[in-house]
Amino acid sequence: MESSKIGSFFSKLSQVLLGKRMIIAKSQKDLDRMREVGELIAEVREALRRMIEPGITTLELNAVAEKMMRDAGATPTFIGYKPHGMVPFPFAICASVNEAIVHGFSNDIPLKEGDIVSLDMAATYNGFVGDTAFTAPVGEITDELKQLIRVTEECLALAIEQCYPNKRVGDIGHAVQQHAEKYGYGIVRDYTGHGIGRAMHEAPQIANYGRPGTREKIRAGYCFAIEPMLNLGTQETKTLEDKWTVVTKDGKPSAHAEHSIAITADGPEILTLTKEQKAALKNGKKETVAA
Repeated sequence: MESSKIGSFFSKLSQVLLGKRMIIAKSQKDLDRMREVGELIAEVREALRRMIEPGITTLELNAVAEKMMRDAGATPTFIGYKPHGMVPFPFAICASVNEAIVHGFSNDIPLKEGDIVSLDMAATYNGFVGDTAFTAPVGEITDELKQLIRVTEECLALAIEQCYPNKRVGDIGHAVQQHAEKYGYGIVRDYTGHGIGRAMHEAPQIANYGRPGTREKIRAGYCFAIEPMLNLGTQETKTLEDKWTVVTKDGKPSAHAEHSIAITADGPEILTLTKEQKAALKNGKKETVAA
């Protein structure tokens, strides 16, 4: 039995016996598969990024994403995803426009100049999941919205920088909180990042706020999906009648950025980058690898 399968078994056993899941460390073979699916979903993300312009619909974006995943031999992880008590999610991507934070349903309403759209997507390939998200402008947007997107991506970068062995999960949330609060943004607390591997949502939960030096110790082999969600106004959220779409309670815009990462002995490795982005990062061109 492979190490992550063993880890998954003990994580479930820990949930039953102790009420808390264990964090599952990945083997080198597991990490190779995580890299494969990470590159795959990164290619989908970048294809969608290039398509975003006034007039396109989120249903069109969803169709392209699903086709790319299936053509690559992967499964769209979100389709049919059904947490306890929920209805199954019907789309390959979450498409959240303006005041929608996460889990938005794709539709046939054309995006318009000045909107912002957050696209969250995940694929399962060879038994492992890659999960990534970004927020993009639709045409020209206000400076206020440009800053919201930029700061959300900066929060993601700062959070990833905390992902070294022997640091703590609380250090990740603290990095996001400290930077976001400089700008007065509402930090979404109802939804969090998470461990990732054979399942999309593994232990631990990774909040976008916290105290340094608290929570679980970070170890080599752990894989996390880190995803700051920042609101222009209040941190408070509400869920629409579709049971999935989460919006800001005050109707102000929200931005979301996410990468899946692996913890190595040398620090964090971003899994959800294309081959070209990995090469650019290696050459020091970090501006090319925003989520």
